[in-house]
Amino acid sequence: MQNTPKRKIKDSVFTSLFQEKKYLLQLYKTLHPEDDHVSEDEITDITIKNVLMDGIYNDLGFSVGNRLMVLVESQSIWSVNIIIRALMYLIQTYHDYFKRTNQNLYGSKKVNIPKPELYMIYTGERKDIPDTISFSNEFFDGIKIAIDAEVKVLYQANEKDIIGQYIIFCKVYNEQRKMHGNTKQAVTETIHICKGRNVLKEYLESKEMEVVDMWMEIFDDEYILKAYAKDIEASTAERVEKKTARDTAKKLIKKGKMSLEEIAECVSSLSLDELRQLKADIMQ
Repeated sequence: MQNTPKRKIKDSVFTSLFQEKKYLLQLYKTLHPEDDHVSEDEITDITIKNVLMDGIYNDLGFSVGNRLMVLVESQSIWSVNIIIRALMYLIQTYHDYFKRTNQNLYGSKKVNIPKPELYMIYTGERKDIPDTISFSNEFFDGIKIAIDAEVKVLYQANEKDIIGQYIIFCKVYNEQRKMHGNTKQAVTETIHICKGRNVLKEYLESKEMEVVDMWMEIFDDEYILKAYAKDIEASTAERVEKKTARDTAKKLIKKGKMSLEEIAECVSSLSLDELRQLKADIMQ
């Protein structure tokens, strides 16, 4: 496990990359090339780190001045449920905004509210990707509903912009993981190939050791989760087997045609002492 990178390697790179203002600015300018006068000082990180007891948090959120609020989620597995999560992020982010700007939602004065934009960066293998997905279309067959939300899907690999480079990075890593498994070699080969292609080159050169260390954490989250799930599955199967054995033993004891020793041979998962106790319970 010491040589195994975290499965969420791409998510880690995503959050690490855009924690830096210069890359966050590049992301914004990719989304809004018409706004060529914006500076790093106008961008504020509003990512939801960890809110409420169930741990609501998103990959990236930022605002530009007082005009715009952008929430971004990176996904390697296609799921329209991202729309619902985006709505939850948006409500929480607005809640934080009104609190931060001391605005009264219960007063008569109309509050100032920045325009929202919702995006999903898709890095998976699915081919038929729509440019947008909406709450109404995906969950209510397109009928008019009280509230709707539209999420723009970004999926084009393009070496000329920061989003496209991140998508290329993810695809290179997917290819290397298929070749080398979930190993350090897959990580180092990904970095080598991307630097050679000028993909996230500046970031990878300045953060290479930090990035490798980040990926090579001892505890692999997915490994632990799989091991836990396997234990739960085994425990459940054992309980089911035990219950089945007890039910069978009860029927045989009630019939009274077999000794406890003979029944123990038929239901090997129950000991003779357990069968004696079961018989005593039945006779009461």
